[in-house]
Amino acid sequence: MDEKLWARSEINRGERCRSLTRETMTKPSLEKAQSRTITAISAALILLLCLGSAVNSVGCGRKPHESMETPRVDGGLIKGQCRDGIWTYLGIPYASPPVGSFRWREPRPPSPWEGVKECIEYGPSCPQPLGGWADYLRVDRTDEDCLYLNIWSPAAHPSDRLPVMVWIHGGAFRSGSGSLRLYEGSNLARRGVVVVTINYRLGPLGFLAHPLLSDESPRRASGNYGLLDQLAALSWVNRNVKAFGGDPGNVTVFGESAGAMSILYLLTSPISTGLFHRAIVESGPLPDWGLPTLRMLSLEEAERKGVEFVKRLGVDLTDSDKPEESLERLRAIPAEDIIRASSDFDPLSVVGFGPIVDGHVLPQNPVQAFARGAQHRLPMIIGVNADEGTLFAPDIDLEKYRLLVSLGYGSFGDKVLEMFPAKSQKEVKNALSRLITQLGFSATSRFVADSCSAAGSPVFLYLFRRIPDDPRAKKWGAFHGLEIIYVFDNLDLASSLSANEIDMRLSTVMAGYWTTFALQGDPNREGLPFWPRYSLEEPQYLILGEDIHSGKDLHGEAYRLIRLLKGC
Repeated sequence: MDEKLWARSEINRGERCRSLTRETMTKPSLEKAQSRTITAISAALILLLCLGSAVNSVGCGRKPHESMETPRVDGGLIKGQCRDGIWTYLGIPYASPPVGSFRWREPRPPSPWEGVKECIEYGPSCPQPLGGWADYLRVDRTDEDCLYLNIWSPAAHPSDRLPVMVWIHGGAFRSGSGSLRLYEGSNLARRGVVVVTINYRLGPLGFLAHPLLSDESPRRASGNYGLLDQLAALSWVNRNVKAFGGDPGNVTVFGESAGAMSILYLLTSPISTGLFHRAIVESGPLPDWGLPTLRMLSLEEAERKGVEFVKRLGVDLTDSDKPEESLERLRAIPAEDIIRASSDFDPLSVVGFGPIVDGHVLPQNPVQAFARGAQHRLPMIIGVNADEGTLFAPDIDLEKYRLLVSLGYGSFGDKVLEMFPAKSQKEVKNALSRLITQLGFSATSRFVADSCSAAGSPVFLYLFRRIPDDPRAKKWGAFHGLEIIYVFDNLDLASSLSANEIDMRLSTVMAGYWTTFALQGDPNREGLPFWPRYSLEEPQYLILGEDIHSGKDLHGEAYRLIRLLKGC
């Protein structure tokens, strides 16, 4: 797959960056009068073929001036840039700004514009707490007008039908952006896929539920605005990706952390039916499965939480006899004040504001849906990193560790402590990190893999355990999110990783697996180490590290303990 697409990409590389309106044509010979007519006819035929974007041709079905340079999308024509054979379009609006009276409402289609809109810079990221411990993870410019997406395409022509990969970023539903340098998509696109990254509303602006917001909604639900944004972006891709040489019938969603959790939720949502055809889930824990601190709220619970949060903003909506005016006041509060008020709200929750079971986007708890086999049935890659918990394990003393385990796991607390023992203070951090990794992240991957495999879906499970020569990696191991820079083949963005030949090879292999899977629903092809398919009878997985080889029964003891705890 990759070789063929790469070869075609290289053949067309020199042609992509030219406007089709500047194609060179053969001039008729002035010395041979008899050939003038034939030459003119030939030139006219070439003109029709090469300038199809400038001719309203019934045969090609494209409108005037459409091309890879100026594709037409919802709203009008846009203009991108071509660099090293990759067409790049940044800051494309996929929905209207969710501002003013449209805050805390379902996303609306983008408003049309006149002329050609330049899409050569990222749009603003959604409001969030600012900061980041690496420049490629840092978000700088934010605005409530944030519903933009970005596209990288290696297509030579809009009629190409390349696999499409839509990235949903992580950040605990409170931070992140599709425009992080880490997610720059040109290297991945160069392997023959159209790469899309998206923004979606975050924190209380994306996931606030409140009785008055539910009352005004025709769905009688509130809270899942961020998920609705993701669905709107996927719908936009479905309608528009042909203009970028993509195949709307072959869309893969892939994401990490909160992005991976989002994909698990979308797999159980009836609204997402038909919007994507394959899924890659990187390090996404399910609430109400292996970590007691990670819960998914019902609409009623989320509404009560929303009432308390709104009071914190100084607006009491409970006694108002004019709810429209009350909501108007709430919507007039500056976005930065809302984000600031959420910074220490509900500190015991891993996800302060996040998706809920609202009866509309999510009719039931995703754990229940997977247990019943009610998820969409499609090919899946799913996996975890070897040291997910190192970024999440707090510094606590031995006594508090034992107390937390007893309170969180009840009658199974002793078994958990036996599995993740800490006999002294210096052992607590490591024990808690392994607990979070295996009972939270890994057990979720096994549960989802079992559920999907039992339903007949092809599933490929992995464990990423490469530790590069980076001071942070030496401290944290194969930490949460480390695999992303390998997947996007962007090791050059992180000089501190001191990437060597092992890292380069692993990045090449992982990007190859991911893009091959996007094409055919199976990561295996000639030139890549064989990745065995997961099944209940043969729970095999692939180890991605210095060596790439298969293993069996990933963290099986921890997974079976959670199943026993959940009674299944």
